[in-house]
Amino acid sequence: MSTDIIMPALGFDMTEGLLARWLKNEGDPVVKGQAIAEIETDKATVEIEAAAAGILARIIVHAGETVPVGTLIGVIAEAGEEVAAVSAPAPPALPPPAPVPEAGEGAAPPEARVKVSPVARKMAEEAGLDLSRIKGTGPGGRVVERDVQAAIAAGSAPAPPGVPAAPAPGATVPLNRMRQTIARRMTESKKMAPHFYITVEINMDDAMKMREQLNGLAPETERISVNDLIVAAAARTLARFPALNASYREGNLEMHSQVNIGIAVALEDGLIPPVVRDADKKTLKRIAAESRALTERARTNKLRSDDLGGGTFTVSNLGMFDIDEFIAIINPPEAAILAVGAVTRRPVAVVGEVRIASLMKTTLSVDHRVADGAQAGRFMQEFKKLLENPVNLLAD
Repeated sequence: MSTDIIMPALGFDMTEGLLARWLKNEGDPVVKGQAIAEIETDKATVEIEAAAAGILARIIVHAGETVPVGTLIGVIAEAGEEVAAVSAPAPPALPPPAPVPEAGEGAAPPEARVKVSPVARKMAEEAGLDLSRIKGTGPGGRVVERDVQAAIAAGSAPAPPGVPAAPAPGATVPLNRMRQTIARRMTESKKMAPHFYITVEINMDDAMKMREQLNGLAPETERISVNDLIVAAAARTLARFPALNASYREGNLEMHSQVNIGIAVALEDGLIPPVVRDADKKTLKRIAAESRALTERARTNKLRSDDLGGGTFTVSNLGMFDIDEFIAIINPPEAAILAVGAVTRRPVAVVGEVRIASLMKTTLSVDHRVADGAQAGRFMQEFKKLLENPVNLLAD
């Protein structure tokens, strides 16, 4: 029985994706779970995995083509199985050509008008190539990865002499697709969701001691980070306060059946939140392993289709930059996001005496359409209690 390969939706606002390249050819055997293609979205390059074992019988959408979510892009069949011919989808309509500026209006720099995929742009920047000198073979003349690879191999399209590697002061630099998406979604979030914020300070002495003990017994590849403790505590707290694990949709609350924690990963071009799914049901060790793998795949452009989308809550941690405290904008359609600062050693009064403790400030941003201050306060109270009594995070 054949299995369809479709363009996946990797977020509630994703409408289309660019098929960057096939990792298999027609006729090649594939194993269930094996990466068979890469797609590009506004956020990242993501691998599509085979949903079944068999033969890649048909490639319908070819590298460099952009198609809507849900489009059939290929077919996996059993060995010897006949697969009916399938027509490729019609290419998307191209936008009308940009008007030629009148004399005196000024024109944008040539590269600002180049249509280019995020991966191709990054490759060109790293190689010092001028995108305006590379002929695009993607839809509508879009410069795609293979075009930059060909330019590098040919030793052509060098940047013009004297052009600086970084934008000159005062220059207008066009946003890449990821930054455009971040700008649009964060603006929509602040406009549509009435945010309110709650900050608590947590004594992390016991949590840090427990982490040190666990890591002392584990190999380096299995060590637990402070962020793993936070994700585990947030997930267990969300399971007790489902109102914050919900989304506001057209006058109704959608109560999510899973606790899926997005972990904000900073990339060179922006921010992306791969998701730890069913985090409330996973051990601390499992959360640490999955978080480490997700972060590595995000930073190496090897994310899988099920790594993105479906998040119900996000943790954004800037502690590694020695940031004491900040507030974050909610990632729609989620109801809340937790901003985490650094763990710092500071004086604290305890039973009439002053001593030094490991303290951490966290701020919860909440969509007031979904929850009120009392609910958020109880959530943070329970979250703080878990981290100050971290042995509870070791329970299965």
